Amino acid sequence: MPKQRLTAEERHDQLIRAAVTAFTTGGYAGTTTDQVARLAGVSQPYVIRLFGSKQALFLATVRYAADRVEERFHEAARTDPTIPGLGRAYEDLLSERDLITVLLHGFAAGGDPAIGPAVRTCYGGIYRTVQALTGASAGEIRGFLAQGMLLTVLGAMRVIGPDAVVQESWMTELLTYEQGPGSDVVP
Repeated sequence: MPKQRLTAEERHDQLIRAAVTAFTTGGYAGTTTDQVARLAGVSQPYVIRLFGSKQALFLATVRYAADRVEERFHEAARTDPTIPGLGRAYEDLLSERDLITVLLHGFAAGGDPAIGPAVRTCYGGIYRTVQALTGASAGEIRGFLAQGMLLTVLGAMRVIGPDAVVQESWMTELLTYEQGPGSDVVP
C-alpha cells in the first residue's frame, strides 16, 4: 500500500513535535535543524524551506508550547474559572515534560535580541489569559505564575511528574511548605 502523503499542516505539526523533543534535549544553542529533521523523518533543507531558519523554528516551537498552556487553561476555565482550577490544569500539563522544558529553554534564551521579544510576548499572553479567565488581581496572578514557574522547573528536573526521580528531603520540604494567607492562589 502506498504511503499517504501528509498535508502541509500535518507536516508542520510533525516538525513542531520533533522540534519540541530536540530543543528539550539540546536547548536552542545545542540543537540543529538536522537533528529536528532526523526526528521528523524529513530532510534538513525541508525544515529550512518550511521555517526559514533554526531561530524561526525555535520561536514556532516555543509559541506552540505557550499556546498549549493557554489552550489547556481555556479548557479548564469552562468548568472552573478560578486560579485553583487553572492550577489543576497546569498540573496536568506537567506530565508533558518536553512541553514545559522547551518553554524553559525559550525563557532562558530570552536575552537574545530576536528571541527575547517573542518569549516575553508568550509569557505575557499566558498572564493575560489567566487574567481574562479568572478576573484575579495582579498579585494573585503573580503568585500563581511564580508557583507555576517553580513547578515547571521542578518538572523539567524530574522532581515532580510521571517520570520523577527518587525524592530527596529538600524536594519534599519544598513541595510541602506551610502555605500562609493567600495560599489559594497557588496551583
